[in-house]
Amino acid sequence: MGFIFSKSMNETMKKQQELMLMNARLQLERQLIMQNEMRERQMAMQVAWSREFLKYFGTFFGIATISLTAGAIKRKKPAFILPIVPLSFIFSYQYDLGYGNLLQRMKSEAEDILEREKSKLQLPGEMITFESLEKARREQSKFFIDK
Repeated sequence: MGFIFSKSMNETMKKQQELMLMNARLQLERQLIMQNEMRERQMAMQVAWSREFLKYFGTFFGIATISLTAGAIKRKKPAFILPIVPLSFIFSYQYDLGYGNLLQRMKSEAEDILEREKSKLQLPGEMITFESLEKARREQSKFFIDK
């Protein structure tokens, strides 16, 4: 009779472990989906911000370009046109970020770095482990307890 009871307990325990594993996997999948959703929303906000900034900066750039060009022609000093050069770089960057393919090029470059230049991504020191965190926690708690 004890054997039958033990066998039933083992089966119940095994089913319980499988259920726990399935729940852990489901929770992890949900976390990954949520993190991806948050990343996508942040990227959308960055692009939206860039487009909104481009509207204001584009207006400023247009007025500045017309004014500086008119001033250069009126005063016959081509040096007035020089500020247009750095402003055009800023305008081009913001346009590329908002409406161009800058994000795709950045993604491609990031993938290349992850594949070919992994050593540039390593932090100084060794990988953080549970043991190293516990050691640091114990040292800190001793520090606070002693005082």
